[in-house]
Amino acid sequence: MACPICGPLCSRYYMVLSVWAIVMLGLLGVFFWLRSPALFEDTPLKSNWEHHNYTLEYAKEKYEQNAMNCWIAAGIYVVLFVFSFIQYKMNNRSSYEMS
Repeated sequence: MACPICGPLCSRYYMVLSVWAIVMLGLLGVFFWLRSPALFEDTPLKSNWEHHNYTLEYAKEKYEQNAMNCWIAAGIYVVLFVFSFIQYKMNNRSSYEMS
């Protein structure tokens, strides 16, 4: 039987953090995908937008790039949630075996 890496409180903390991050980054990705004007400041347009003659296609590409980055980060948090859940279950199982 494998030994847990983190304790029960740490694994619960990471599960709560992961759920919050998945929801937040998922919604942020959706709003980037919908090209929300409130997120215009968070797009990396400033560096090369003049070289593209301020085209709308370049702005759409950068919004979609940010949306994909948010969804990739949310996927990483899904992996962290699964890892934390497994650790939490391992901690609960080991406490029953010792008593």
